[in-house]
Amino acid sequence: MKKTHVLLGIFFLCLSSGLFIFVHSQDGRELIIQADEIYARMQTISEADEALNLYRKALVGMQDKYEAYWKISRLLYFKGYYTENKNDKKAIFSLGVYHAEKAVALKPNQPDGYYWRGVNNGKYGETRGVLKSLSLVKPIKKDMNKVIELDESYEDGGAHRVLGRVFFKVPGIAGGSKEKSLEHLEKSKEIGPEDMLTRYYLAETLLSRKMVERSRAELEYILSQDDDPGWVAGVNECKQMARELLKDKKFRKK
Repeated sequence: MKKTHVLLGIFFLCLSSGLFIFVHSQDGRELIIQADEIYARMQTISEADEALNLYRKALVGMQDKYEAYWKISRLLYFKGYYTENKNDKKAIFSLGVYHAEKAVALKPNQPDGYYWRGVNNGKYGETRGVLKSLSLVKPIKKDMNKVIELDESYEDGGAHRVLGRVFFKVPGIAGGSKEKSLEHLEKSKEIGPEDMLTRYYLAETLLSRKMVERSRAELEYILSQDDDPGWVAGVNECKQMARELLKDKKFRKK
């Protein structure tokens, strides 16, 4: 009889432990949803930190940590982008790379980890200086090509956008190419025509190749869009960059 009671006790303990994990997983899902809502509208570092704290809490409480890892990496990219201090930026982007690598390790057949590892590495290298970060070019290209293999439409053709920017920024002697930049950015625009950053990068590449009127058309398209102060949309920032680029002497009529 005592043995039966012990077995029943163990059985109910296992059930209660399973229920405990389930409840916490559900709590983690709610935290992810709350963080996503803040992420979508964030305009300040304090809002980014609020979302980051929620993602981190979800990371602790969930069994499947993949989503929390890559979304932390994604948020750190934006936080780093809008952080002013150079050393802080590098630290934030490095942390973004770390969390993306955790996501890649958990689900190597999903694009999220590869993409956000690549863009965080890209911004880290840009902050550090292109010539000091040439060793990152190959892994960034590898990550973006993997994203294209898994889901070419991810982030509105984001992998092509990143590759287009890499080929634009890197010196020719180190593998840069304005022609390849144009190819990738046109493909990114084809996939995600409403992405303003793609349009802006395309305008810069077109201008570098003396395709002035096509470049102007991209910039005017950006300026025609309604304002959106959210970091994720990037519309207002791209409009400001477009205004600045239009001041380039190459746009002056002869």
